Amino acid sequence: MRTVQTEGLAMGAPTSAILSEIYLQFLENNIIYNILKTHNIKGYFRYVDDILVMYNNIESNIHDVLNDFNQITPKLKFTIEEEIGRKLSFLDITIQREQHRITTSIYRKQTTTDSIIPNDSCHHMAAIHYLYNRMHTYNLTATDIQKERDTIQQILINNKYDPNPIQDSKKKKKENLQKQDTERTKWANLPILVKKQDLSARYLGNQTSNSHSPQIIP
Repeated sequence: MRTVQTEGLAMGAPTSAILSEIYLQFLENNIIYNILKTHNIKGYFRYVDDILVMYNNIESNIHDVLNDFNQITPKLKFTIEEEIGRKLSFLDITIQREQHRITTSIYRKQTTTDSIIPNDSCHHMAAIHYLYNRMHTYNLTATDIQKERDTIQQILINNKYDPNPIQDSKKKKKENLQKQDTERTKWANLPILVKKQDLSARYLGNQTSNSHSPQIIP
């Protein structure tokens, strides 16, 4: 039996992701921006189809915001996940509200396994570099860095890697980068002539005129 798709985009087609992003940016700039402004939302951040919203519960009702989002088009259905115990997971990080600051830690789903690219693969170092780069790039506390380092070491052991040479190579790479920083390097600035389409920057830019600091989801 032959079926014909009458709406939407083909799953896995090369152009589907691009066209979806164009459509979402169109909605953000023409509809969603006004919803955020109406409800006095403090921050809006999107990665593909995951959205993080920051708001003050005294000024905004997040369920009213959700209702307005679901009125945009019948083809899109938005759901909500609110923080529990002052914590909320977004992508691969856990955001936690503390007394006077916001902290982040690396988040792994319960279904996450320790499997990475096999040691005998030609690209076996790619996954390891990713794990270490993420650990050093994200804004983690010293305790969380040590916890993540121990987790990575265990992942390497579970996949029959020898963690010692890897640690040595990371140390050598760091020393080489420090050496390069001490040498004089000439740089050229090449401006990108593309109109910026970042709704977060556009929206948050309008918020900078306020003297108070935005609060994350209560």
